[in-house]
Amino acid sequence: MNPKLGLQLWSVRNALQEDYVGTLEKVAGIGYRNLELITTVTDQGLIFGKDLTATQLLQHLTDMGLQSVSCHIVPGPDTKWDRVVGDLQTLGVKHLGCAIAFFENRQEVLKFCETFNRDAEFCKKNGIQYYYHNHFHEFQLFEGQSIMDTMIEKLDEDLVRFEFDSYWAMRGGQDPVAWIQKLGQRCGLLHQKDMPAEAQPVNWFDQFGTDHVIGMNELIESTKGDNQFTEVGEGVMDVPAIIEAARKYTDAQYMFVEQDKSSNGELESIAISYAYLAPLLEGQAQEQ
Repeated sequence: MNPKLGLQLWSVRNALQEDYVGTLEKVAGIGYRNLELITTVTDQGLIFGKDLTATQLLQHLTDMGLQSVSCHIVPGPDTKWDRVVGDLQTLGVKHLGCAIAFFENRQEVLKFCETFNRDAEFCKKNGIQYYYHNHFHEFQLFEGQSIMDTMIEKLDEDLVRFEFDSYWAMRGGQDPVAWIQKLGQRCGLLHQKDMPAEAQPVNWFDQFGTDHVIGMNELIESTKGDNQFTEVGEGVMDVPAIIEAARKYTDAQYMFVEQDKSSNGELESIAISYAYLAPLLEGQAQEQ
């Protein structure tokens, strides 16, 4: 399957805080149509921006010709899954991603997988596919096995899929193309950004060490400065090879631009990535 182009709204999070609806209009003006939402999970349901409900957001998206195809959350023990799923159904969202999780040992990974499977089962019964989205620390070894490999083994393949972030895999010392092939049909969504040539170290474990527990502080450190990220097509990642591998080995439906930081403004940044990726994805689609 050739993935369609989309945008992870984390890429324009600051602009959204200033003017949520106006920013969506500019996103649509660039050419994006498929969105992966960011949200605040409350006991009453999902809130978008400062105060938009799912029903209100749906009306704005419809007016602009945009569609919400996926959403990110960070689930917790008190997450009201019935309300989360209800709001996703209102929006027509079919894909839900766990944005991030941290682990101190293998037992925490195993416990996480058990909970994740239960939540994924509830999602699937309600027409929503649940995904895990990786950063670099999932390639750390616990008791001789990477967190990512443990997840592949312990997360139910009938219930859980992966949203593969090629940039973060590379920053974990991995070959993105090899991992796309390894995940195969379990890879249903993709995140894409790019790495500038001056980004150092390429493998963050060279700095933190393979035995160091990776948490939010380490992740924040890995994103400091403007020289760790660049727009898609402006860096050293072999994006055409990543797209070709996704098309050949996976069932990935969307490739979302996700720009954590940029020396450009947020809207300028996503426009650069759009200009590079749109013809590339469309060109491959025409070849199929």
